[in-house]
Amino acid sequence: MTRAPRTPGPGRPPVLGVTLGDPRGIGPEVVAAALARRAGDGAGIVLIGPEGTAAGDADLEAVGRWAGGGASEAGRLSVAAIERGVALALEGAIDGLVTAPVSKAALAAAGSPFPGHTEMLRALAGVPDVTMVMGSESTPLGGALRLALMTVHVPLREVPDRLTVELVARRAAIAARGLRDWWGLSRPRLAFAGVNPHASEGGLFGDEEERVLQPAMERLRAEEEVAVSGPYPADTVFRRCLAGQADAVVVPYHDVGLAVLKTLAPETGINVTTGLPFPRTSPDHGTAFDIAGRGEADPRSMMAAIDACARFCARLATQAERR
Repeated sequence: MTRAPRTPGPGRPPVLGVTLGDPRGIGPEVVAAALARRAGDGAGIVLIGPEGTAAGDADLEAVGRWAGGGASEAGRLSVAAIERGVALALEGAIDGLVTAPVSKAALAAAGSPFPGHTEMLRALAGVPDVTMVMGSESTPLGGALRLALMTVHVPLREVPDRLTVELVARRAAIAARGLRDWWGLSRPRLAFAGVNPHASEGGLFGDEEERVLQPAMERLRAEEEVAVSGPYPADTVFRRCLAGQADAVVVPYHDVGLAVLKTLAPETGINVTTGLPFPRTSPDHGTAFDIAGRGEADPRSMMAAIDACARFCARLATQAERR
């Protein structure tokens, strides 16, 4: 059984747990660099990971020791840190969780049944479903870009079968609640991206828009305090978000949204898992084994993830005070 974590009380800054990720990757060093560069909003930080990593210090919640090893050991320690972070959040010892990158191959080598953070966090928190919301609050084109992913780590050929009215309505609703509760948007505006070229052009290139997306949008309108529009062709819909005409784009599968985000905002993009009983964020990059330990890793995405988690926790505290 899960327990909702405490919310920061009046005058008490939030406490964030930060997992260090795969100890072979850039996670420990971008965490250390991000914490060193942060201006300081008063948020407390609890590092969670193995001893023997670059970011390990007196504030480390140790989950074992990293003495160097293969993928299996790295995956085991990565899983242990995530499990500990979720436990701390559910116990109320921390208010939000920030996770450094893990290797999906290492998770598999360690015997984890989960392909990534998102699926593992949902299971550990005991919630029925979550929605991955990726985004950046600042892009070179001037506006914010946020994406709500309806499917995540599944093969592209399986996407049409995975997309159902129930799934799309449910995950879009979860994203909308996150936009309300964590981002503070009272009536989120969701623009739906089509599955097929030209959003199927009236059924010429597929029927997912008419068969799945439109009924899901109608259900969302009836059940949630949200504005929905679309489906729009996926090659133009993102401009609506960047122009401030939508708060997030609902995308049917992983790469159709992430290709845009990682092109426009590779240094400031973050990943948010909405639907959890506590805020969770992470940087929008991987383990980068090829540059780990060279001092070349850019900490800006980790900084953005920590800052966003702190803002989300503070907003939840303000909401709790008003009740």
